[in-house]
Amino acid sequence: MIIAMATMSISSAFAQTKNKKELLYSNRFSILFGMLQPLVAKGFNVEVNYTTKRMIFDYSHGISLDPPVVGDFKTQKIALHIPTTTGFGIGYRFSSFFDVRFEPKLHSWEIYNEGDVQNDNTLIKKFNTFTLGVGAYYRYMPFKNSENKFLQGFTTSTSIRYWQNVGTTLRDDKFSYLNKNTNKTETLSAPNIGFANSPIIFNIAIGYTFGGK
Repeated sequence: MIIAMATMSISSAFAQTKNKKELLYSNRFSILFGMLQPLVAKGFNVEVNYTTKRMIFDYSHGISLDPPVVGDFKTQKIALHIPTTTGFGIGYRFSSFFDVRFEPKLHSWEIYNEGDVQNDNTLIKKFNTFTLGVGAYYRYMPFKNSENKFLQGFTTSTSIRYWQNVGTTLRDDKFSYLNKNTNKTETLSAPNIGFANSPIIFNIAIGYTFGGK
């Protein structure tokens, strides 16, 4: 009987401690800004999160991205421009810091010749791609134990994501055009949104979580 009561007490204490840890980061809004977008793609990205005790919901929006080109795009001297990339995510929080999300996204693309001024007169092709993917996120709050409530909210988020193309407004997922450098018709496939024309994306974001202890 005593052992059973002790076991119940320990379990109850553990559950209360766990709930306190979860509640510390539950029912909170965060705003985060991606670092690789300005550093690598010369653009901007903002993400807004809302966490419940076990779920996380997000909306993200990228603006005016110029990703590095590889493969056929580089060979054909093509420049990629992404005016907007947008979408949402819904995920499960495995801990106060780690979550995995399902993420549908829409990406707009513009294709230009390398070195051209980018406007309607030099535009080669304009289209959209649609991706479905998953992302794993680890959040870190360096001042979470600070007595200063303002400092507690500073947040970083490191993520790795796999966003697979599932559709495009291009017919047969490709297009042909007259390349002014080779003076012949070239063909390109719809690009992927990730590194080196792949579905893989890595990023670090910095921002703030509202609501303290």
